[in-house]
Amino acid sequence: MRDFSTDHRWLSINTATIRKSRGVEQPLPSIIEACAQRGIRAISPWRDQVAAAGLPVISKLVNDHGLELSGYCRGGMFPAVDAVGMKAARDDNRRAVDEACELNAACLVLVVGGLPGALAGKAAHKDIALSRHQVSDGIAELLEYAKAANMPLAIEPLHPMYAADRACINTLEQALDVCDALDPSRSGALGVAVDVYHVWWDPKLEAQIQRAGKDRLMAFHVCDWMTPTTDLLEDRGMMGDGVIDIPKIRGWVEAQGFAGYSEVEIFSTGNWWQRDSAEVLDTCIARHRSAV
Repeated sequence: MRDFSTDHRWLSINTATIRKSRGVEQPLPSIIEACAQRGIRAISPWRDQVAAAGLPVISKLVNDHGLELSGYCRGGMFPAVDAVGMKAARDDNRRAVDEACELNAACLVLVVGGLPGALAGKAAHKDIALSRHQVSDGIAELLEYAKAANMPLAIEPLHPMYAADRACINTLEQALDVCDALDPSRSGALGVAVDVYHVWWDPKLEAQIQRAGKDRLMAFHVCDWMTPTTDLLEDRGMMGDGVIDIPKIRGWVEAQGFAGYSEVEIFSTGNWWQRDSAEVLDTCIARHRSAV
């Protein structure tokens, strides 16, 4: 396993981590500048942040600072109630691929979606099997477009508490089943993003990481699970503050040959988003050395 204790060359910052500083929304160009000033070599930006600043602006900033993108957040949200909704999802995902290509991202991360309407508070139906079928069909269609653009797709399984609204793929095993069905040759076009927050609890995790192997492991996200958790979405902890054995999981991933960035992705309304972003970044660097 790589030694992270002496530097932070393999640290990436998911830009959600410092989306807010002292509770105030931060523009993506400022986030990029703050990362570059600290010698952080990689980021993973969110599409809404890119759109707010303008894709050409962000592309130039990334290039000017020599930054890499450990991933691009995000595509997905495939399920819909009718053909119009399905087409809208398809078109939006193709735009996401195009944006990821412009930014030279390592992969486009897919948060696949759940029951249509559930994210807005009113699910259109209760048929999660249908949603999973639509997800598989949606990824299959997007995969052809992404292959032509040479942009790998990384399915991110989300914790089961998000099955209804954000992602009906909830284990690494499920994600790999989709990969094996749609990309049996392991072409490098389809894989998984392993976020410890979502999968740390899974008794099959080590075996499924082994199953994934180097060619399916496209991204590795880190933060911590707090006890008690006060918010299902926005109470992620800084590495080392919670109950996840992050080094153990990183060891499993790296044993398969993964040698990419450890991407810090923290949503924290009540804690880290209330702090100054400089403090948050400095803490990310320190914890990357000591707790990842």
